[in-house]
This record gives sequence, structure tokens and C-alpha cells, in this order.
Amino acid sequence: MLIGEVARRSGVSARMLRHYESLGLVRPSGRTGSGYREYAGEDVRRIFHIESLRAMGLSLREIGRALDDPGFAPSALVDDLIRRTRERIAAETELLTRLHRVHAREPAGWEEVLQVLALLRGLGDDEAAARHRAALASVDEVPAEALAEAALGESDPYVAGALRWALARSGGGTAALAEGLGSPDAAVRDRAVRALAELPGGEADALLRDALVSPDAVVRGRAALTLGTRGEADAAPVLVDLVVAGRNDTDAADALGVLAGDDGAADRIASLLVGRLADEATGASARGRLTQALAGIPGATASRALTGLLDDPDRAVALTAAYLLRLRGER
Repeated sequence: MLIGEVARRSGVSARMLRHYESLGLVRPSGRTGSGYREYAGEDVRRIFHIESLRAMGLSLREIGRALDDPGFAPSALVDDLIRRTRERIAAETELLTRLHRVHAREPAGWEEVLQVLALLRGLGDDEAAARHRAALASVDEVPAEALAEAALGESDPYVAGALRWALARSGGGTAALAEGLGSPDAAVRDRAVRALAELPGGEADALLRDALVSPDAVVRGRAALTLGTRGEADAAPVLVDLVVAGRNDTDAADALGVLAGDDGAADRIASLLVGRLADEATGASARGRLTQALAGIPGATASRALTGLLDDPDRAVALTAAYLLRLRGER
């Protein structure tokens, strides 16, 4: 077959076939009497092999090695192709996401398109300082979901704070943060609940209420501290758990004081504290923290509990109870 017929059958242009020949990838089996290239069936099969390997992403140099080196082992090359393909897919997926976000902004002109793209790139920059600048500049330009995703992946505390600020200003991003709460990565779950704690609105509060039963103690605790200061009574049991555990116990006790705004709520919270004080599994240091937490709870139930602790076998607990009763003017 002459080069024109090979080009028609293979779909490879005559110019590309000549290029392959110049690289030594394909060598026509012969020449006609007029000097034209003449390809045999084996040559055509080799052209198809070349095109198949090109479609896999191999370079022409790699194709030459694969076809001509008898000792060539393809496994390492295939592994490298898999890695490069994954990187390319990730890059294309990131670009597609950025384009969708730009489209969602309904930009009025190319200047706005370029500005949003620059900010989105900035949020993913390798340098923390660049990410910080992009976060502070993104409030009115970048979709909230992009800010939320950046916040979930940000490990630098200063950049993370700027992203949470920007996200709170935007008032959105709850869908991405909800997904973050269910992440298998504990750090991502923590970032999600921190961001939700700074978001205004009912959607964020609803997600925080769901987080009160999270299997992650850190997530439960952060959700309870936020909801407690917002007057959510359901946070009380988790706040008591924080007091017992000695984790953010001072803040938890303050939040319990906020929740004890009326007699009924005060009595319920005092009963929760007293119940943990009576639990034999509660250690000495935890009993001391529970006694101190009763200081911020008004009402008769808390006062009776403190009075009962005056004879506690743990002298530190008894002295703390006596001191608190004097402050309440009941001794």
C-alpha cells in the first residue's frame, strides 16, 4: 500500500506518517519502482499499535521503547500513566468546578470572570499568605460553597480563621459543611463544626443540633458550646459531659449558666450536675469541677445540692461547696 491509502485506512495523516518514519517508529517495508513508500500489512499493524499507545497517553519516545525493546516491562509505565491520568482528571475536575462557580456568579464581563478565577486559584495556593489574602478578598466575589470547601481543607490557623470570617459574612456553605461533619478525617470534622459555629441562621443551628449526637466527642463538644450560648436547652447534657471530662469545662459551665435562665431550666441543669456527682464512676477532679459548675446555676435545687456537699468525704469538694454557699448568701 502507498502512503495515501495507509493514511485513509489508518486515519493517520501522511504528514504524521512521515514524522513517524523520521523518528524511526515506522519504516516502510519497501519502495516502488518510482521511489514511493510502500507499506506492508505488518507496517499498518504497527501504525495501529502506535496510535493505541498514543491514546493511552504515551509519548512517542515511550512508544518507541515499548515496541522495540525486547526487555521492556510495561507495568512501571502503566503505573506512571495511571498516576498522570489521575492528576489530569483532578486538574480538569478542579477547573470544571471553578467554571461552574464563575457561571453561578453570573459575571457581567471578562474582568469579573478573571477576578473570580484569580481568587479561586488564590484559595488553593501553596503559600499560606496568598491563601490568607484570597480569603479576605473573597467575601463578595467567591461562592460560599468554595469558601466552605477551602475552610474544610485549611490547616493553617490564621488562614482558617480568615476563611471562617469570610464564610460567616457570606452566610452560606452549609451543604459543604454538612458533608464535612461526616468526613472520616477528624480534622475535617473539627473544621466543619468550627465554621458552623460562626455561621448565622437556622440551617447552621440545625446542623449543630444534629452534631450533638455525633460519635466524635470534639464535634459534640463544640456544637454544645455554641448552642448553649444561643440558649439551646438540648445542649445541656453534652455541656455536663464537658465539665466531667475537663475539656473546655469553664466555657461549658458558663454556657450552662446561660441556659439556666428560668427556674425550670435551672432545676433541670442542677439535677444533671447532681446526678453526675452521685455517679460512682465520676473521679475526684471531675466532682470538683461539677461542684464549681453549680455556682452558676440559680435556684433551690442547686442550693440544696451544695448544702448536701458540705459533708462530702472529699474535703476539696466540701470546702468548695461552703465557699459557694457563702457567695450565694446562704451560709
